[in-house]
Amino acid sequence: MRSQAFTLIEMILAIGVAAIVLVTISSVFFAAIRLRNDTQDFVDAATPVDQTMAIMKRDLGCVVTPTNGTTKVLSGDFRVGNIVSTGSGEPVAIEMYTATGQMGEKEPWGEIQRVTYELRDPLTHSEAGKELVRSITRNLLSTTPSPADDEPMMGGVQSIAFSCYDGVQWWNTWDTTGLTSANTNLPLAVRVDIQPVGNQMAPIEMVVPIDSVARTNAVLSTQTE
Repeated sequence: MRSQAFTLIEMILAIGVAAIVLVTISSVFFAAIRLRNDTQDFVDAATPVDQTMAIMKRDLGCVVTPTNGTTKVLSGDFRVGNIVSTGSGEPVAIEMYTATGQMGEKEPWGEIQRVTYELRDPLTHSEAGKELVRSITRNLLSTTPSPADDEPMMGGVQSIAFSCYDGVQWWNTWDTTGLTSANTNLPLAVRVDIQPVGNQMAPIEMVVPIDSVARTNAVLSTQTE
């Protein structure tokens, strides 16, 4: 019987077809890897922003109404602008007392805490822009100033601005102490504007309504039947 085998032309054609298939598979594979990396980078960049906005919205939504009198232990003033923080003595963008604290075994403090937001230089010089830092002071009953816990929120920030709405217009500064302004009560809403560095991320704007009871010096009258 006569044996049959592949000819040289058939072998060349088979190798060529296999090479084309392998090139197509590799191009699709590497395109999928690039798409996965781009998606992962987008998710990693968006996650700190979403977390920052959620935490900031919660802090503003649970802000505590300022109290009358000079002695303020578990409540303090609401201040916006380039003001000096009561706890650290450093300029911050906003300082507020908010009921967002959580009790724990190692930190048995109440739910009221002093929170500030400010921009600081990044730890590494390779990072562009500033870093948004949230500082929390839990022990408000201490007779000596307690150090604040710094919580880095997001990087690559060029500027951050808070503005307050009094029912008529927006104000870039707000101080319930009455020393720098006549706004002794909380605003009706707070607007947050964050400008990132470069064009990798769009500017962020958020408006948070403030639902709280305004303080007053009026004495409530009672009626008896």
